[in-house]
Amino acid sequence: MSKILILLLFSYALAYNSKAENPSKTSPNMLIIMADDCTYSDLPLYGGVNVKTPQIDKLATEGITFNKAYVTMSMCVPCRAELYTGMQPARNGVCWNHSIARTGLKSIVQHLGDFGYRTGIAGKIHAKPKDVFPFELVDGVERDCVSETAKYDKEGLRAFMVKDREQPFCLITALVVPHIPWTVGDPSHFDPDNLALPPYLADTKETREEFTRYLAEIEVLDQQVGATLRLLEEEGIEDNTIVIFTSEQGAQFPFCKWTNWDNGVHTGFIVRWPGKIKANTRTDALIQYADVLPTLLEAVGGEAYDGMDGSSFLQVLHGTKETHRDFAYFVHNNVPEGPSYPIRSVTDGKYHYIRNLSSDKLYIEKHLMGRMPINPYWDSWIFESTNNEQTLDLVTRYMNRPPQELYDTRNDPNELENLIDDEKLKGVKRKLSAALDRWMASQGDPGAEIDSFEALNKARKGDHFTIH
Repeated sequence: MSKILILLLFSYALAYNSKAENPSKTSPNMLIIMADDCTYSDLPLYGGVNVKTPQIDKLATEGITFNKAYVTMSMCVPCRAELYTGMQPARNGVCWNHSIARTGLKSIVQHLGDFGYRTGIAGKIHAKPKDVFPFELVDGVERDCVSETAKYDKEGLRAFMVKDREQPFCLITALVVPHIPWTVGDPSHFDPDNLALPPYLADTKETREEFTRYLAEIEVLDQQVGATLRLLEEEGIEDNTIVIFTSEQGAQFPFCKWTNWDNGVHTGFIVRWPGKIKANTRTDALIQYADVLPTLLEAVGGEAYDGMDGSSFLQVLHGTKETHRDFAYFVHNNVPEGPSYPIRSVTDGKYHYIRNLSSDKLYIEKHLMGRMPINPYWDSWIFESTNNEQTLDLVTRYMNRPPQELYDTRNDPNELENLIDDEKLKGVKRKLSAALDRWMASQGDPGAEIDSFEALNKARKGDHFTIH
């Protein structure tokens, strides 16, 4: 082989590898810390008054807090699939809890891999199939979200971070607190008689006792968030790491998880990027989980891929733009967590329009309403509803829903007053209803017919419904 040919091949090899080598010196690391079933409004950052979270609060002072961040489905598997693919449920195929994504899709692993990243996950995975989500598995964090413990060993996370200092990493630290059962932490830190219960919860002894157990897990969440962030300091990589904290969907209380109400789909969301994001700021820009991956891609010089539903909010992070989405959209398919009860809804950040597609049926969520050893509070609600009109109203509202609902979430964040018949808001209703129709059509979402065991079982075998 001639010397000239050897030099040409060597030059080609250098050019080919530059994409993987250059990011190691310039591209930021990424750390995504996820809570599990933490209602955003219970965090002090969003007005919660019952528990202190000094580590989460400190992170907020170092970055930007989103006041209006949302998941499309308030249940674990669909919202994580959305975060990892940049696609919403009907299009990525995860339209139900405990389902799998459409074959052939790419996720954050492959997309960031194109820019030289290692992407690992510690803790809860809840993402299938493996060829769509080929995460490097990272030790150190409890993976079973219904475990009675919440194992946390930061050395497993450290080992991943320092494994190859010449290559940038994305580490998803998916904690399992405060998912039920609420068995970790110290509930004695909270006096059940003096809690400020949210107004959407019936005030019973059992509710108060369970709420203290839930708050104790939020304390543990905060401790684990702090321990994870300190790793960046200890390894000297804090200044070159994008940190995202998200509280995920709402807790396993009525009107939160497994619903389209705001306390279900609204998520706490903080981003820190030293030198790139102004510290201690807040934004009303409307974002959804589907927007996160496109944002990370743009941060490293890429862009959203064809087929993604999300778009980058990098300009919001940099402070050059104050808005992002016009609307955020929400889906609920009740199967397999109970009998079919499909819901679709949309918000513009001010008003929230909900369409209950099977309002002639009773809403039943089998875990919350049917597993008394884990959720004893629901039994107390039923018992108290006999002679407590307010409790009866909450039980009735949770189980027997109207065809349509409309809420002013600025003035009624807990969505206690349905304004659907308010004549002054007819234009708002029309606007949001039309936006919801357009979104469902663009998603290929046929509505109620998706919410069936037949559709779920076919999807689990890789036979998803067709997007038209």
